[in-house]
Amino acid sequence: MKSFLNILKFIGWPTACGILIAISVMQYQQLQRLSNLSLPTAATEPAISSTLSYSQAIKLAAPSVVSINATSVNVESIERASEGEVNFHLGERDSLGSGVIVSENGFILTNLHVVDTLFDAFDTQVTLNDGRSTPATVVAWDKENDLAILHINMDDLTPIQIGDDSQLEIGDIVFAIGYPRNIGQSVSQGIISALTRNPNSSTAIIQTDAAINPGNSGGALINSEGKLVGINSSIFSASGNFEGIGFATPSTLAISVFEEMAAQAVAANSGYLGVITGEALNAQSSALFFGNDHIRGMLVESVDAGGAAARAGINPGDVITRVGQTAVIDAQNIMLEVRNKKPGESIDIEVYRDGQNYLLPTILGFGQAMIIEP
Repeated sequence: MKSFLNILKFIGWPTACGILIAISVMQYQQLQRLSNLSLPTAATEPAISSTLSYSQAIKLAAPSVVSINATSVNVESIERASEGEVNFHLGERDSLGSGVIVSENGFILTNLHVVDTLFDAFDTQVTLNDGRSTPATVVAWDKENDLAILHINMDDLTPIQIGDDSQLEIGDIVFAIGYPRNIGQSVSQGIISALTRNPNSSTAIIQTDAAINPGNSGGALINSEGKLVGINSSIFSASGNFEGIGFATPSTLAISVFEEMAAQAVAANSGYLGVITGEALNAQSSALFFGNDHIRGMLVESVDAGGAAARAGINPGDVITRVGQTAVIDAQNIMLEVRNKKPGESIDIEVYRDGQNYLLPTILGFGQAMIIEP
């Protein structure tokens, strides 16, 4: 301490203060340079959402996937009990699968093996995701690609949006939507396992590990945007149960086949009204049923549920008086006018009901359609 005071006496207080100030400035400048240096930081990884969901994709596609059910008659044996009398021993076969609505006009795409037992079916029903149910008609099939189309007469249908399967890559997330084992609509998630792999042919096909169980066949394989990329078709399994190897027909191929089959089916089939009529009214029956003798036409006895006539508003008890420009005299008039139209075409039908005439525009459907096989 004394030496420091001696130094101060020697150099003087002003000089000492200047030295201290200089030292302070140098230290400040050094600290400032250190603060500008970039220190190494730990690498940050992109945040992964813990609430990742594909619910919107499922909501988009689910209304377009339907359940297909049918009970068909199988003639097991025929026994002649007596002269002129034959007894048929009948068995019932049930079929269950899924399908995809691909047109607002009522076309449904599915697998052929889902519907190949339906050609002799007496009760074929399609049930939509919203619970509505309606009869269906098989109108075309393609054996080579295991595809078939059905037609239903129903309003407010939601066709599925079509995706581009050519953009798929191995590892992409996909979802299989269908009706497995008759438990209602279900969704399973998986990835694209392989592309262009078919155990039976060289046809392009998609392999996935999304669960495909009995009842899923004919359902939709969708991408993460909810768009159709395939029609679920089969599994590879030694046990018969799903083992992580499922196959789907690419959407590009399926839609191309559908468009060809639908065009051929419409061209080959006549329109269908879906009514059963009774007798042609004459003066006597008109007076008996309606209290006057001048009503002419065909009395409607029944209407096919979900058929063209039902959708147009034709009811049992109505009298069909005119079809198109032709006055109805007998059932032949109705048949000829309807057969001159194609499924999906419109025809005006006039009916008499409760003392008044009503003109009902009617979109014709498919009846017992001719099967189109390319």
